[in-house]
Amino acid sequence: MAKIFERIDDHLREWIAAQHLYFVATAPLDAEGHVNTSPKGPIGTLRVLDDHTVAYLDMVGSGAETIAHLRENGRIVVMLCAFEGPPRIVRLHGRGEIVPAGDPRFAQLLERAEFEIHPVEASRRAVIVVAVERIADSCGYGVPLMSYEGERPHMEAWAEKKMRVGGAEAIEAYKAEKNAVSIDGLPALGD
Repeated sequence: MAKIFERIDDHLREWIAAQHLYFVATAPLDAEGHVNTSPKGPIGTLRVLDDHTVAYLDMVGSGAETIAHLRENGRIVVMLCAFEGPPRIVRLHGRGEIVPAGDPRFAQLLERAEFEIHPVEASRRAVIVVAVERIADSCGYGVPLMSYEGERPHMEAWAEKKMRVGGAEAIEAYKAEKNAVSIDGLPALGD
């Protein structure tokens, strides 16, 4: 049975930091729109800022569904599950705010969060700040036991190659092409 927590206490913070990845889910208001779930990681891109706030470093990807949905309605859930050790799932439901890389608060959030990953600067799209309204866990009995082997080098290699070939402008062009709108046509990174 699920347990509801009043806050993200030290014990929960430690458990979150011990996981290897997390998932983010959002949805548009339109019932015909597509619900989106994205795996995120490594865990060093997620930080608990205080008892009711988490933030994660959002990087260039093949889409921008999360950003589009947050711009439209702000609803978000961050989910973590234990693939090693005792079974457990934790969900952090809340309202998300996008702080784009060009926003003056972006550098302040990078410093405050002390993310453990430092990707190519041009590949950092935003910091997503989540005001957590509901904190709950559940059994996680259906989550398989899996061994962690390491991080994939592909994201960093992709960004470094783009930078070598076309500089930061190449990454900006990619974002303009692939991240301007959601699959449902909602504005994401484009204005």
